[in-house]
Amino acid sequence: MTEQSNSGSNRFGGKMSLIDDAKAAQARAYAPYSNFRVGAAIRAKSGHVYTGVNVENVAYPEGTCAEAGAIAAMVLGGDREIAEVVVIGDSDAPVPPCGGCRQKIREFAGPDVCVTMVSRTGDTRTMTVAELLPGAFTTDHMG
Repeated sequence: MTEQSNSGSNRFGGKMSLIDDAKAAQARAYAPYSNFRVGAAIRAKSGHVYTGVNVENVAYPEGTCAEAGAIAAMVLGGDREIAEVVVIGDSDAPVPPCGGCRQKIREFAGPDVCVTMVSRTGDTRTMTVAELLPGAFTTDHMG
């Protein structure tokens, strides 16, 4: 189900507004050390949209990813189910979530939820959560 596009939209439909939300968030990222700004937008099953940005810290491992920020905002907003995700970063290639964020997304998204990754030039790549995180650790593993 992986799909790439440079048009900003794809066969899953309705991505442009969520891409715009992620891009608007990205502009507010705090990345003074790497200058690698990331924005994320999540549409919850309720239809509400939540955004997040990466926030760096001089103690480098203490930063926060954009996806984690958007998930925290979603939980604070009372939602618990992700319907779709968009991530945009300062790269010429579409930017995927890091490994930790893939697991965080999977906590609230089913395996068929689409994650659209966007480059600074507008190129996109869409994959399902299952494609991004095959063999995900879930509650099924907890016995």
